[in-house]
Amino acid sequence: MNLELSEEDVAFRDKLRSIFADVPAEIRTRMRAGHVTRDDIVAAQRVLNHHGVAVPHWPVEHGGQDWTPVQSHIYTNELQRAGIPEPLAFNTGMVGPVIAAFGSEEIKDRFLAKTANLDIWWAQGFSEPGAGSDLAGLSTTAVRDGDHYVVNGQKTWTTLGQYGEWMFLLARTDPSAPKKQQGISFLLVDLDTPGIERRPIRLIDGSVEVNEFFFTDVRIPVENLVGEENKGWTYAKFLLGNERNGITQVGTSQRQYADVVEAAAQRTLGGRRVIDDPLFRDRLYDVKLRLKAVEATQLRVTATSTDGKPSPLSSMLKIEGSRLLQEINELAVEALGSDAVEITGGDGGEHDEHGDAVVRYLNNRKVSIYGGTNEVQANVIAKAILGL
Repeated sequence: MNLELSEEDVAFRDKLRSIFADVPAEIRTRMRAGHVTRDDIVAAQRVLNHHGVAVPHWPVEHGGQDWTPVQSHIYTNELQRAGIPEPLAFNTGMVGPVIAAFGSEEIKDRFLAKTANLDIWWAQGFSEPGAGSDLAGLSTTAVRDGDHYVVNGQKTWTTLGQYGEWMFLLARTDPSAPKKQQGISFLLVDLDTPGIERRPIRLIDGSVEVNEFFFTDVRIPVENLVGEENKGWTYAKFLLGNERNGITQVGTSQRQYADVVEAAAQRTLGGRRVIDDPLFRDRLYDVKLRLKAVEATQLRVTATSTDGKPSPLSSMLKIEGSRLLQEINELAVEALGSDAVEITGGDGGEHDEHGDAVVRYLNNRKVSIYGGTNEVQANVIAKAILGL
């Protein structure tokens, strides 16, 4: 595949760069250092939405752009390379596309514009203590009671759920369905509804990024059902295909790779620059070549994800993209040596230029797990691509 940009695409890229420049520099600085705040994410998304580029992959009638696959690829990579907080994935890459594709007109009118502008902060209610990679094994129930569903159960690993105002929730509405993938529905719930308790989960890097939610007799109006009852698994597969493609983070990896190369060129060990060590340099070259391969594959995946059917190649991207990001984090820690452990914290003040490399290394151990573990993605590839 030709990765050279046409003159038209170069002009498109330059226009995006001028838009991205409107995001305040201090937000981009905090993003690159790994200390972006909730307010930063909201402010950045609203700048993008003002320019009409917060939800380019949505239908045009709901704020999307009729871009080519190459232009969509340029957008994502340029956004990541610029160090701009990406539009909140739960809003723009998950619940928004599901509502646009499967929601009633009433639900679209209620939620899509607010979702695009981050007037609503969405949380994802999928994983449970006994149903993560095997998501179809979820046990949270939603029992119809007149014009409400009564929900009981637990959700966990809810990323940034501490900020959540609404949640898109998978719950079992037909426990007697012949297959566990059947009988699941996709519901929208206001997190101020009585009967909901949220608890933070502290991670290995010391942060509180994920949460668990408990639902006790929570009453959700039937009008908050997306699509048809018991068809939630279909909508979840649609959502997760989009999520896995986004997890690839090619632009983020390229930006962090450049930072590693710069750090390795500046730091010396035993009187020699780290980058001059042949084994370290070989690993850098290996990562660079694989990043190029993933970039080309992402272009192909973008081109084939049509008609609401994300390509199964997104599972390949999820595996290799997460591996590359983790390897780059490892290289950063090795290149920085003792400087990598100078943790500055996330208090919004001055931060180390290397962005707390150890914190980033620890935090990104998760990327091979969320969105469906890499082992599960290998099974998807075996069935959907290899026909095994």
